[in-house]
Amino acid sequence: MRRRGRVWARGVAAVVCCLVVLAGCGGPAGVSEGDAVEGGARAVPAVPSRAVLAVQPVDGAQDVQPAGAVRVGVTQGRLVSVRLADGKGAEVPGRIAADGGGWVPDGPLPLGTAFTLDSVAEDDQGRKAAWHSAFTTVARAHTFAAFFTPEDGSTVGVGMPVSLRFSRSITDRAAVEKAVQVVADPPVPVAAHWFDGQRLDFRPQQYWAAGTRVTVALRLKDVQGAPGAFGTQSRDLHFTVGRAQVSTVDLDAHTMTVRAGRGGQVVRVLKISGGSPDHSTYRGVMVVSEKYKVTRMNSQTVGMGDEYDIQDVPHAMRLTTSGTFVHGNYWADPGVFGTANTSHGCIGLADAKGGASKDSPAGWLFEHTVPGDVLEVKASAGDFVPPQNGLNGWNVPWDQWVAGSALRPVP
Repeated sequence: MRRRGRVWARGVAAVVCCLVVLAGCGGPAGVSEGDAVEGGARAVPAVPSRAVLAVQPVDGAQDVQPAGAVRVGVTQGRLVSVRLADGKGAEVPGRIAADGGGWVPDGPLPLGTAFTLDSVAEDDQGRKAAWHSAFTTVARAHTFAAFFTPEDGSTVGVGMPVSLRFSRSITDRAAVEKAVQVVADPPVPVAAHWFDGQRLDFRPQQYWAAGTRVTVALRLKDVQGAPGAFGTQSRDLHFTVGRAQVSTVDLDAHTMTVRAGRGGQVVRVLKISGGSPDHSTYRGVMVVSEKYKVTRMNSQTVGMGDEYDIQDVPHAMRLTTSGTFVHGNYWADPGVFGTANTSHGCIGLADAKGGASKDSPAGWLFEHTVPGDVLEVKASAGDFVPPQNGLNGWNVPWDQWVAGSALRPVP
């Protein structure tokens, strides 16, 4: 039978037993343990501790949640020690409150694991009370993982956010957000923003400073993000912000002004052709997320029917998830670049077929662009890019961005 309840009762019995033996050695045979002995003293039963332990979960509990379900409290006394250990004897770190009134583990417990919990408290007279219990945490039913941008070890532009997309919808956003930490060196405040239940982005108020080193600590393992769904990852990611490059696209003037380095010095002005009036290019801040030396672009994939299918678009750099690119164009009349907007929404630059040229305007831009570089697109008309369409959260004002955190306020 499993031990239950206050173990101090056994200690009391042991004390009484000792008193009985001593009385038997010092008194005449046949005297009961409670009788007075001539010339001797009466045996006094031990007084139990006034300290009362309250332990959760109850002894024998199954399917205990890994976070928030294990705690020890005491009234009319203070905790002396608490030991939580798994079946192999490995102790789980935890802390006793400064007033000695409670104890909790430092973090979530592993799933599907058996534990023993031994607690000792004492009252104001130093009399001890103890409690032993055993329980098992819930087994993993479903899991979720975070797919992250940018890649670990990469060097990126100043506009690159930390973007996490989860493999299933998250309902406990606070628990998941708390398990992700983004730290910049040199330090700068970084805030989180949920776009929906499956996407969580982090960014500073302004673009990253060139040379910033960013660490992303994912501590999602065994974090419950939705009922019965637990995270699987515990790892650190690192990326570096390279040189600063922010380009301004003026769709009315049909130009792209590339600025780089400290102070944003103009490096080059390129002639471009944006989206036609029927298919205008998005306005707003857009961040390069991917680069392809050559790629296929098919209008059916963006809901435009059979308007185009180009097998070998050169020097393509993605700006939105929905299919906005800045890319090379070898099939259009060279006269449109710098004079007219004729595309289906992309930003086109003159180029040569094949994607091998580094001297063409598109080839030059491709060679001088890294994921995370910024294009600030301006025009007198046209829709603004939805911030969740690509890595384009810079279009959300800072106060609204911070309000999208499940743990607000953020410094």
